[in-house]
Amino acid sequence: QVQLVESGGGLVQAGGSLRLSCTASGSIFRINSVGWYRQAPGKQREFVAAITSTGNLNYADSVKGRFTISRDNAKNTVYLQMNSLKPEDTAIYYCNTDGLTDLNTIFNSWGQGTQVTVSS
Repeated sequence: QVQLVESGGGLVQAGGSLRLSCTASGSIFRINSVGWYRQAPGKQREFVAAITSTGNLNYADSVKGRFTISRDNAKNTVYLQMNSLKPEDTAIYYCNTDGLTDLNTIFNSWGQGTQVTVSS
């Protein structure tokens, strides 16, 4: 079983920055892509950013130029650096990843989420 734990959320003023972390633990053989998603109150969960095992990056148009995703494979950790935050970035941010366990089974796991609140 693979567990994901997010951290780094909080309350910040518009224009400020936060860095989210997502750390995977468990019987991990290989992590493929890792993505960040967010869900604002009353809205559906939406894609924010993703990074593949080879380092390819993908961003939602709404965060391009402001957010940066990166990964530290040695630590099984992915980061989301969020700059120039806007009130509309307020949401619960979730981390998602897929890969192979030590038992050669495929996993797809979600974290519990971390709250990001941006005040105007």
